Amino acid sequence: MRKSAMLLTAIMMVIVLALSACSGGGGNSEGSKDQNKGNTNSQNEGKDNGGNATIRFATWDTGEALKIQQEIAKKFEAAHPGIKVQVEPYGDGFDQKLAAGFGASNPPDVMYMWDFPTYYKSLEPLDGFVEKDETLQIDDFYPGLFAYNKVEGNLYGLPAGFTTRVFYYNKKLFDDAGIPYPQDGWTWDDMKAMAQKLTDKGKKQYGIGVRADNDTYDLQGFVWSNGSSLISDDGTAIDGYMNSKETAEAIGVLGQAVKEGYGVLVGGKNQQSGDDIFKAGKIAMWESGIWPLEGFKEAGIDVGTVEPPTFPGKDVKGVLAQSAVSIAKDSKYKEAAWEFVKFYVSAEAIKMRTADLPIRISIVEDKGFKEDALYKPFYTMLERSSNAPAFLLHPNWSQINRNLSVAVEAIMLGNNPQEMLDQAVKESEKFLK
Repeated sequence: MRKSAMLLTAIMMVIVLALSACSGGGGNSEGSKDQNKGNTNSQNEGKDNGGNATIRFATWDTGEALKIQQEIAKKFEAAHPGIKVQVEPYGDGFDQKLAAGFGASNPPDVMYMWDFPTYYKSLEPLDGFVEKDETLQIDDFYPGLFAYNKVEGNLYGLPAGFTTRVFYYNKKLFDDAGIPYPQDGWTWDDMKAMAQKLTDKGKKQYGIGVRADNDTYDLQGFVWSNGSSLISDDGTAIDGYMNSKETAEAIGVLGQAVKEGYGVLVGGKNQQSGDDIFKAGKIAMWESGIWPLEGFKEAGIDVGTVEPPTFPGKDVKGVLAQSAVSIAKDSKYKEAAWEFVKFYVSAEAIKMRTADLPIRISIVEDKGFKEDALYKPFYTMLERSSNAPAFLLHPNWSQINRNLSVAVEAIMLGNNPQEMLDQAVKESEKFLK
């Protein structure tokens, strides 16, 4: 599962612009030539020695998730003897490597995708494939997932997996303190009261973990829940949105937890991640997606999940992190690529993957996830993830986000939220023009 990382987008866009500039005027730059030299004949020609199609599939996953994807590729090949799949693990360098491939006119045929506003002009629209292929069973997908994959009304990727965000809590720490577990509909004041009682600095135990380096994408759920947003719905304004009183309050609740001592900063330079500290039983509550759940179980943590807290008189809103699969416009094997994409989002392949949540209604019903106390909040929050993320609303969001990220980091360190967000808006408005 890809966690939307806007800072990486900024780096990637610089690379795309540089490669585009270098390739203009009828000649490749030396950098583009070097990129091409590093490719094998199978990458350039797209065929194996027998003349059958070989499609390249780029993934950002590593470790166990990568092994599963390689097994999916083998199953696909067994069912499609004329097509081979070359899995290319890009890892942490995914955006940079993908941008370089597009810039050199040598992208993978199929790829994981999340940043559609940046890449859509290099992707094949899938509407025609979907319309003519009833075997996809498009009605079996949760419909809300498709909004993130469309640009200007065209569909550029199929959902492969997703997560919303919930609060994890350590049941043992709650039981030891005699505190009832949090319930859906709880408030940020409830969270504060619980976290204060669960904090024991003598044991280096805290009520809640707070990221030192927050992804601003993930914070949007809190902002929407307090009735605000980071940018206007039409993408034309940030003043009065990014720096609204409601936005400052929503982001400020985390900095306040650290400042008042019932929260602890985690995941900064030379610090353990929040996942690891939660596993060690040193933080009672931790906000995240589906990714760490299996690790918590393996660590023996008696863990519960609950929807994020609400602000007074307002409904809680969620933000969606989705893994989609797309086809490159430059692919020479679009029909073969479509067959692999379709297989990758099939029930068989989805059941093999464990790093994200199923996107097919039939699988969720079969597994009973909407009745399972651990998984139900993720699907409830899916129904509440209808707001459009900021990066979909303005092409220069990555530049704006750099200033916002600086402001958020300062807020976590105890600086005044309103002042930091006002400064971020002041330094970012030029990017709206």
